[in-house]
Amino acid sequence: MLRSSQRRVAVAIAIGALLLAPALARAGGDVSVVLTAQRVTLVNGKEALVSAERARPGDVIEYRAEYRNAGSRPVKELAATLPVPRGMEFLPRTAAPEPILASLDGKTFEPVPLQRRVRLVDGREVTRDVPAAEYRFLRWSLGVLGARETRTVAARVRVSPLEIAAVAR
Repeated sequence: MLRSSQRRVAVAIAIGALLLAPALARAGGDVSVVLTAQRVTLVNGKEALVSAERARPGDVIEYRAEYRNAGSRPVKELAATLPVPRGMEFLPRTAAPEPILASLDGKTFEPVPLQRRVRLVDGREVTRDVPAAEYRFLRWSLGVLGARETRTVAARVRVSPLEIAAVAR
């Protein structure tokens, strides 16, 4: 049986899969998407991927979205979108393939790292990088997905101890 914090993480992972549903619908035609989430661990000093069912705050989860064109024609201008659910923090330099775009709202995507204008206490405005923990969606421009071709995108996230603690209160 899962403890309450583990259930919250499992719910966050499930929510991530549900958030991907709009991306599935947009893919359209003969393109299907399979989303998996696995926990990254060390086994005998080597990295291994295991079930994310028992993920805890601080654990690293690898999301993979496999896009498959089962049709007989290529699909053009395919954009793969991967949600980063609340309670998860995107880990920079873990997305593959590169380059990627990111979004805070799922509507506006920009190249990583995202940046914003910030007003300093002295009144000056400067540009600062947005913390990757605030990214809510990642996107890859896959271009053409040929007939019967498959492409996979992946990124890693950390289960946020702060978010889980806030939910537990």
